[in-house]
Amino acid sequence: MPAITMKDRLAEARGKPAEEAKFYWSGGPIEVAPRTYFQSLFSGVTGFDTDDGIVLVDSGVERLGATLNTLLRQKTAAPIHTAIFTQGHLDHAYGLKHFLSPGQAAPRVVAHRAMPARFARYALTQGYNAAINARQFGGTAEWAEAKPETFRDFGQPAIPPDTLYDERIDLTVGGVRFEVHHCRGETDDHTWVFCPDRSVLCPGDLFIWAVPNAGNPQKVQRYPWDWARGLRLMAAKEPETMCPGHGAPVVRDPALVRRMLLETADFLDVIVARTIAVLNKGAPPHVDIVHAVALPRSDSPWLQPVYDDTEFIVRSIVRFYGGWWNGRPSELKPAPRDALAREIAALAGGVDRLLARALELLQKGEIRLACHLADSALEAAPDQEEVRESVAAIYELRAALEPSLMGQNLCHSAAAYARKGRPFV
Repeated sequence: MPAITMKDRLAEARGKPAEEAKFYWSGGPIEVAPRTYFQSLFSGVTGFDTDDGIVLVDSGVERLGATLNTLLRQKTAAPIHTAIFTQGHLDHAYGLKHFLSPGQAAPRVVAHRAMPARFARYALTQGYNAAINARQFGGTAEWAEAKPETFRDFGQPAIPPDTLYDERIDLTVGGVRFEVHHCRGETDDHTWVFCPDRSVLCPGDLFIWAVPNAGNPQKVQRYPWDWARGLRLMAAKEPETMCPGHGAPVVRDPALVRRMLLETADFLDVIVARTIAVLNKGAPPHVDIVHAVALPRSDSPWLQPVYDDTEFIVRSIVRFYGGWWNGRPSELKPAPRDALAREIAALAGGVDRLLARALELLQKGEIRLACHLADSALEAAPDQEEVRESVAAIYELRAALEPSLMGQNLCHSAAAYARKGRPFV
């Protein structure tokens, strides 16, 4: 079964009810307030046209920047005066050069003070980031190497920030005021922007029409408690319009914007409180914590696990408050995986019986248990074609059952690695 890509999900979303497809929404330009234009291709970009030029909030993926600029230019030909990056990820900070006219000098670029360190880290770990981005979107490390323009982080963008702030900076451009606020959330360098004169909120990825991306299993620490606090501060501004980091804008509907922000804050606060409560019961092993936390659920279309998984957020909280050890005694200083797998296979009566049991569990709907045994079978006998294909099939089935894009694609990636006889790397 081929990997599910973001392109596939966008195509799939076109056939869904509008509310369910919001996370995958692409379109624009939409005039969300006077002289204020929102457009989105994978991620959103907002242009505030002023008498002194455009204040641009985010700039999209580098390879989509030119198209996003073409959309904006349907509404205004004004030059970019100031750009504000809400975070240093590839889909927010790398497309700015495409918004400038030939020969135009670089505009002022505003970002949180932690952003340059992020770019330096990306430059240092390009190979690692290429591999984990490929897995997150359904491929393997080899796929990343074949398509570096898609998966590799390039370090510093072509036009980096030149105006750094700590907690807040206020700007006035062409007589229009902008409040720029820091809030740790998906990243430690995250920014949200409020334009009081036009009552427009740009939350970046602090709101994405989905369960917040606060638990990504391959990425650095996220901060759901600070995230919730930031959402409440945004709601207190009483914005009429919201232009999110991903998905469709909410235009001139202050009651809905407030509800979205506060419901998302409540959702995160509940997960944090319940996770810490379990942590305090003797610091049990991480997996036990995950299964002990009652995960909140919501009927609201903006709180569905279409990208990140709520269970992953629990792990992110545990990682912040706990150490790297998962609490299982044997894994404090573990044996090599392949050696342990061979012992398990021997106890089972051979790899064939181990794999057969995994398939039996699969038939009973015990897919989590089946995957544990499948991992051991693959690690014990990576050269056996039947084992590789059976394990790949198990993970493809699990991918079909996962609700989140991240969970689906990590399982698709596991299947791709299994076919190569490589369980993880």
